[in-house]
Amino acid sequence: MPALLLVLVSVTACSANVDEDKGTNASEVCGGFAKGATSEAALEAVAGTDRFTSELSEPKKALEALREAALVDQSGKGGKPRMQDLPYCWLLSAEDGKTALRVTFREELAVPERDARFGDSVTYFSSGARAYASDSLASVFFPCRMKAPAHEIVIATKLQGPEGSQKPQKDVRVQLITLANAAARHAATDLGCQDVRLATGVPAVT
Repeated sequence: MPALLLVLVSVTACSANVDEDKGTNASEVCGGFAKGATSEAALEAVAGTDRFTSELSEPKKALEALREAALVDQSGKGGKPRMQDLPYCWLLSAEDGKTALRVTFREELAVPERDARFGDSVTYFSSGARAYASDSLASVFFPCRMKAPAHEIVIATKLQGPEGSQKPQKDVRVQLITLANAAARHAATDLGCQDVRLATGVPAVT
């Protein structure tokens, strides 16, 4: 094969590899919390892409902060300070670098009550101690008791997706809560939480 043709073939092959390898696929980002057909499909539908970068994510740091929080008894003198949201997974589109979604965790001092004042602005789902979603946000609260000497804590999972989706409201909320629930289940497994009562797959509307 002529030398020039070899160069052209080599350049073409390299370019193809760069395009194919751009970013990480949905099943592998942030420790694989969205691995599985249902979660992967929800992530791609919400983000509008299946390739991501996640350099801003700090899953190990987030989980370690929750482990440390569980060592402090909430009923102690003076109570406990409110924990800041911990950036467990921050995904950017590999195509344009825009934020696709964010997942944060924090210890919640109490499970929020179901609030009728929200009306149709949120949909409640059956998972954990409380779960609900709006058109761009989803939250799942679940109890977590790790191995002794840890105390039981309530963990709040919050997922923020893109705003202004033109898709049917019902579909968007189901996709968001599916991803938030998948992240909660993944973290609960990593932390060794017991009796979390988190739904499998897609949480049911309540």
